Amino acid sequence: MKPISIELFNFRQFYGRSPRIQLASEPRNTTVIYGSNGAGKTTLMNAFTWVLYEQFSLAFAAADRLVNKRAIAEADIGKAVVCWVELVFDRDNKRYQVKRLCRAYKNETEVELGKSQVFMQVAAEDGRWSPPTQPAEAIVNRILPASLHQYFFFDGEQIEKIVRADKKEEIADATKELLGVTVLDRAIRHLGDARKSLENHLKGIGNPETKNLVKQKQELETERDRLLQRQTEIEGDRQHLANLKKTLNSRLLELGGAAQLQQLRRELEDREAEVSSKLQQTQRDLSRTISTKGYSVFLPTVTAKFRDSVEGWRQNGELPTGIKRQFVRQLLDRQTCICGTQLQPETPPHQQVRSWMEKAGAEDVEETAIRISAKLDRMENIEAEFWQDLDRLQLELNQSRGELSRLETELDEVKDKLRRYPDEDIQQLQKRLDDIETKTSDRDRETGSNQQQIEHIQSEIDTVSKELDKQILNEQKQILAQRRIAATREAVDRLIEVRSRLDDQFRKSLEARVQEIFDRISFAPYIPKLSENYELTLVENTSGREQMVAASTGENQILSLSFIGAIVDCVRQWSRKNTLMGPDSSTFPIVMDSPFGSLDATYRRQVAQSIPKLANQLIVLVTKTQWRGEVATEMETFIGKEYVLSYYSSKPDCQEETIEVKGRSYPLVRRSPNEFEYTEIIPVEE
Repeated sequence: MKPISIELFNFRQFYGRSPRIQLASEPRNTTVIYGSNGAGKTTLMNAFTWVLYEQFSLAFAAADRLVNKRAIAEADIGKAVVCWVELVFDRDNKRYQVKRLCRAYKNETEVELGKSQVFMQVAAEDGRWSPPTQPAEAIVNRILPASLHQYFFFDGEQIEKIVRADKKEEIADATKELLGVTVLDRAIRHLGDARKSLENHLKGIGNPETKNLVKQKQELETERDRLLQRQTEIEGDRQHLANLKKTLNSRLLELGGAAQLQQLRRELEDREAEVSSKLQQTQRDLSRTISTKGYSVFLPTVTAKFRDSVEGWRQNGELPTGIKRQFVRQLLDRQTCICGTQLQPETPPHQQVRSWMEKAGAEDVEETAIRISAKLDRMENIEAEFWQDLDRLQLELNQSRGELSRLETELDEVKDKLRRYPDEDIQQLQKRLDDIETKTSDRDRETGSNQQQIEHIQSEIDTVSKELDKQILNEQKQILAQRRIAATREAVDRLIEVRSRLDDQFRKSLEARVQEIFDRISFAPYIPKLSENYELTLVENTSGREQMVAASTGENQILSLSFIGAIVDCVRQWSRKNTLMGPDSSTFPIVMDSPFGSLDATYRRQVAQSIPKLANQLIVLVTKTQWRGEVATEMETFIGKEYVLSYYSSKPDCQEETIEVKGRSYPLVRRSPNEFEYTEIIPVEE
């Protein structure tokens, strides 16, 4: 999972729609977000866990009060107030957008929070968004399981609790989840349950009854038709927005100051469309190559077996090259051998030549063998061509994707220049274009969401419309059950053995990585140990004997960071080799709120040097004091994006505060212009 951006709407301190926070990626993989205490750092960290898993950290107070207080206060009685978080992330060259929202209902005396809803869409190569084929929760949990989220999104001030005695069982369970051992445990348990069910001879399983669902079908069709009508309306809106965008672009070209930038943008957009079209064509060529030539990679074994068979027939005299039955028959009919010997019936020469009738190969068999051999020679060439075409097309795909990424970056730079252009007319035109692009993106996402619902409803209509006929004789069921019982027993035995070997191999590699990271950060002569039950402890070697250490809070923080870094690194390597086990990803982010806790200056420096290297992406939420000195110095070269959380206090006598970033001053705390407190997200200018 590679987070791209996060956006909030009426979520806790963040009133209205926040600016989209673009997250840094490698090589400058660190995003720093500055904020004072109470400004919303913990809220922002929990926005990640809420949108993905609907879960919160221990330090997140009043989790049932998600909707912004000002938005609720301004709402009418009985009116729903919406809050949502939207996260965009990449995984294996696919872009995902997941959005979770909930509604608060205001009445005379209290506010009731409704159940949250989650939506997901996936962007195709052409930029169009469409719903995935699986539920959003299933996709997220396959990429990064919910049970592990506290190891990737965590409060640094609470991090030492990871290695407390009462957390060891959680560590064991989470580590096994990462490894994939939990999957094996579940498989073993489910197979055991299945065996018990099968041993009851499939009791309770009968023929399905045909149900009359005409009314339900009519309701489903009505809802489907409504969504189809909405899709038509959205397409009209998109066309209108496209025409308006074209008009605004023309006006920008007419303005002398912006003409050069606008011309550059048009050229970049044309090039982007051209590369996108080429990318789609390459994808089609790749699919066609695999479908038409992919079979060739499976032929070498079959080809060798065929050639061995033909050669065996020839050696056994069944296909003697050059001798045909027709030729032998002609000699016998002429009663003269090619050497001139007379072949009179019943004579030894006649009988000897006649014996070749049984040895000579059949014409059709040998001719078929020759034709197949020739075809196999051509097929071997097809295999070589297939690999060459595959390499070429993959290279073209990577080049096109890289070119698209470069063009998107240049387009963003041009748009940013237009937004900050001294001429206000040009700024306003660009803002309108930004608004159009946002609306177009919203329409695309709504289209994808509607399409997801349409397909789901159509599936339900098809199910209701069909009459299921699954009549299976009871005798056949019992025979099948006996076979399944034997198969489940064998499968359980094999899975137990696989689990034991994987567990031991992964645990040892994880322990070694924890020790390496801890040794790099800590100056204490302690050694982290991981027991067979995945219990994490610190020991010291005294007189050749290992003794457990009563670690300090700071040492536990270092140990916890080392453990998290080791998990990220080992699972990243492990998932590349074991794609059917554990998370379906080899890229992991870390989101850390106040990561430096109670560390002293020396440990702060060591941690600041190490944490940007622990994961593919790092999002750090810090106060002004936590960032001072050695932390800022050590992490400077890793920073790709920076933001400031500007907190508006409703206290009339609040002490205003600022922070200086890249030579510019940004407000951390200031007086609210009204009776409400809220937080504004300010991007740090490059």
